[in-house]
Amino acid sequence: MSGVACRFPTALQCSAFLFWLRQSMSSFKLGVEVVGAHDLIGKDGQGSSNPFVELHFDDQRFRTTVKENDLNPVWNEGFYFNVSDPNNLIKLPLEAYVYSLNKSNSSKTCLGKVCLSGTSFVPYSDAVVLHYPLEKRTVFSRAKGELGLKVFLTDDPSIKPSNPLPAMESFLDSDLGSAYAQVPNSVPVSMKTDKKHTFHSIPNANQSQQKQNFTPKPPQQQQMNYGAHEMKSEPQGAKVVNMFSGSSSQPSDFALKETSPFLGGGQVVGGRVIRGGKPTSTYDLVEPMRYLFVRVVKARDLPAKDLVTGSLDPFVEVRVGNYKGSTKHFEMNKSPEWNEVFAFAKETQQSSVLEVILKDKDLIGNDFVGIVRFPLHEVPVRVPSDSPLAPEWYRLEDNKGEKKKGELMLAVWYGTQADEAFPEAWHSDAVAPGDSTSASSSYIRSKVYLSPRLWYVRVNVIEAQDLVPSDKNRFPDACVKAQIGNQTYKTKSVQHRNSNPIWKEEFMFVASEPFEDDLIFSVEDRVGPNKDETLGMAVVPLNSVERRADDRFIRTRWFDLEKSISDAMDVDRAKKDKFHSRLHVSVCLDGGYHVLDESTQYSSDLRPTAKQLWKSSIGVLELGILNADGLLPVKTRDGKGTSDTYCVAKYGQKWVRTRTIVNSLNPKYNEQYTWEVHDPATVLTVGVFDNSQISGSDGNKDKTIGKVRIRLSTLETGCVYTHSYPLLVLQHSGVKKMGELHLAIRFSSTSLLSMMLQYSKPLLPKMHYKRPLSVVQQDVLRYQAVNIVVARLGRAEPPLKREVIECMSDATAHMWSMRRSKANFLRLQSVFSGLVAVGKWFGEVCKWKKPITTVLVHVLFVMLVCFPELIFPTVFLYMFLIGAWRYRLRPRYPPHMDTSLSCADIVSPDELDEEFDNFPTRKNSDLVRMRYDRLRSVSGRIQSVVGDIASQGERIQALLSWRDPRATTIFLIFCLAAAIVMYVTPFQVFALLSGFYFMRHPKFRHKTPAAPLNFFRRLPAMTDSML
Repeated sequence: MSGVACRFPTALQCSAFLFWLRQSMSSFKLGVEVVGAHDLIGKDGQGSSNPFVELHFDDQRFRTTVKENDLNPVWNEGFYFNVSDPNNLIKLPLEAYVYSLNKSNSSKTCLGKVCLSGTSFVPYSDAVVLHYPLEKRTVFSRAKGELGLKVFLTDDPSIKPSNPLPAMESFLDSDLGSAYAQVPNSVPVSMKTDKKHTFHSIPNANQSQQKQNFTPKPPQQQQMNYGAHEMKSEPQGAKVVNMFSGSSSQPSDFALKETSPFLGGGQVVGGRVIRGGKPTSTYDLVEPMRYLFVRVVKARDLPAKDLVTGSLDPFVEVRVGNYKGSTKHFEMNKSPEWNEVFAFAKETQQSSVLEVILKDKDLIGNDFVGIVRFPLHEVPVRVPSDSPLAPEWYRLEDNKGEKKKGELMLAVWYGTQADEAFPEAWHSDAVAPGDSTSASSSYIRSKVYLSPRLWYVRVNVIEAQDLVPSDKNRFPDACVKAQIGNQTYKTKSVQHRNSNPIWKEEFMFVASEPFEDDLIFSVEDRVGPNKDETLGMAVVPLNSVERRADDRFIRTRWFDLEKSISDAMDVDRAKKDKFHSRLHVSVCLDGGYHVLDESTQYSSDLRPTAKQLWKSSIGVLELGILNADGLLPVKTRDGKGTSDTYCVAKYGQKWVRTRTIVNSLNPKYNEQYTWEVHDPATVLTVGVFDNSQISGSDGNKDKTIGKVRIRLSTLETGCVYTHSYPLLVLQHSGVKKMGELHLAIRFSSTSLLSMMLQYSKPLLPKMHYKRPLSVVQQDVLRYQAVNIVVARLGRAEPPLKREVIECMSDATAHMWSMRRSKANFLRLQSVFSGLVAVGKWFGEVCKWKKPITTVLVHVLFVMLVCFPELIFPTVFLYMFLIGAWRYRLRPRYPPHMDTSLSCADIVSPDELDEEFDNFPTRKNSDLVRMRYDRLRSVSGRIQSVVGDIASQGERIQALLSWRDPRATTIFLIFCLAAAIVMYVTPFQVFALLSGFYFMRHPKFRHKTPAAPLNFFRRLPAMTDSML
């Protein structure tokens, strides 16, 4: 007996059971769920079968569907038998026959049977899935495998018995040979027809109904006598069908959508641009948007409006319909110069006249000075290849059209976003209609930023001389503190028997050009607990530090120690004093490294800091940010949900920011940007954010709406990718789709040979391999680099905020997350699934489940042993054929974020709350204790796996360590015998015999483990010596 020990029910149990039967005699039914079978015998001559199951009980028969060519079928079909006489239930057996359908001659072959006595039937609440071994139907037949059944009794009057079994002739004549196994309450399929009948099995729908009427308890089933059958128990909640599930369940709404938009270069169809009749421009990856540009240059000879001062405070208001924009005003200036540009989207124009109004700024009300009107149908059209349109002087008019004193210099034209005035212009789609001051123009314009040039500063603190402590009667307990800005490192405290301590410790800092902070050394003496006294300070300007691009030797330097920073920076004071304590250090700027300012998995630039090490570019990346669709509102304005969004794209040192589209859930950006590409193994990141500077925003942080990553190595050169990317955000409530971002991407190669050679070069600069940084160093330096980038780009206009840079750089990707841990484990499991599949296939070959395949493997094995020179050519040719075959199935679009791969669709709220928690945590102690216990549980399982792996390695070491003298003696005797046998036996003969032994027929195998495996498991490990 394996799995469950069997025993006969007691008299008390039988009495209680019979009493329950009498109470429910009127609606008594026997329910049978056929779950599945595995390891069946192949009967179709090709090592496979077409199995189905027949159930016999109390003169009633039911049949499942046929699973074609499946030795491990899964049915999950349910049937209900009427119990004619519950008093005789114990005497009524349930018989389940597994057959294989032979479609060529419409016959069936028995693969085995299971017979259950009436004493094994239990109520539904106690029933579990059991796997019964198949028995022979006759003495001369063969049987192998197991059948999973769940058998229970129910008295639910709402459950109707299953329909009777159809005739065998109709069953065999059906197209698929499927059974007539319908659930209760289903309509019977008509049998009276001249056509071939197909009986479709409908999955059991009564399971949920049963669970409502009979609440299942934890599986604490009484162990009754199930006859002479061995069985294995399975948890009640297990779904066998889930074990055979296919690909990931990524929702279709979260997938990429390929589009065919009409762009400036033509329509994009399947990655190719179909040119139109119009000439193309440099902005060929975005939809051309028509704008009315108005450049207000200056004014002259303006009339006086202030009777006291005789002057005016002029400004200009440009109006097209309900949209208006205003220049800044000048105080008491009759000849102001603005040189500002306004851009009005043509698609939103609701007027045929452009009005340029000059006004006088006043505290009470703005006074009208003059106006210039332009009919829009007379405005010229300018193409970007033309030179800028020259501005002209226009005479001011009053409201009646009469000429007045004063002139305005203006230039008015129609253009597109390819116009050079577009980035610096005021945009009508960035403000609400009728409001010219809803947002400052500096916060809504599109901008291009450059990350600061980052350096690693290597500092080696060697020693100090002639330190003078305040207490002359003791030797100083000295340490050195080195600081650059907010970065501080400290050496260990050293107490010498003299005043010349030695440390020889090395630190790494991050600094950016232009260097604003100096390197400050401070020698401190520990005079008491938590009490340090400064013995001297030295300041080293980073501009004076030696730079290097390799690992050459850097000469050391001595620095005089002063009492304060001001004294240390005073050069003349150092010459006056004759005696100084000194500090011996080595400082250099390491330009041979690439300063990691983003997550290594999503790096967009891998070049070193030193420009003399840069290579020429291998290609050009072009990005067209078209539009966003269906955005969810993140703020409320005038009682309505809305968003004020902008996009940020990062690649290399270049950051780009589109203009902010105000009050729109379907913004159109249509902006195009270009980068030089130096390595294809890099990632472009595009994010969408809500501008918090606009009125109506909650808080001062720009909210993240979504992010898209695109790896350049997955793009084909010269192909235009136009896709709509879902904007997925992981929130406290789970994964949420915030909308879609429409992008157009093209990666062009300037030299195909250079790109191919790039794959053979190291991913990082040479210094990362000559003097590698530790993992802890990389994390700390990355954090400092991100802070420097945040500080620099935060001072730009408009600024890039910290939350935007951290989101684009994935600054928190290294933080602990239960969800990421599960996802990485599943990724690792998927990586090794191929090896596991090969192992299972080889196991089937060794078990002769498919004799033809096994014979072919034997033939191939003999050929490779006899001709070993064919092994590697065969392997590489096989991989070439696989790759060539999969070429037609290659991905046609860049990969995108997968919620199933990220385990974002199954994550629990508590795990999400833990992932979004701050570091260090601020949660209450009970919650932290619960999460700590959960982490200990997970770590315990990992600890057990690591311990098991270590035990296997220690057993290998124990073969020759004589820890077990008998085992080592046996192994040495075996080694000697093996050496003699292999010496006199040709290697090919030995290889053939070994291969035939491992692939021998199952008749020559034992069910117990082999002797070598038993010997290995008995070897000692170091677990006995662990506390």
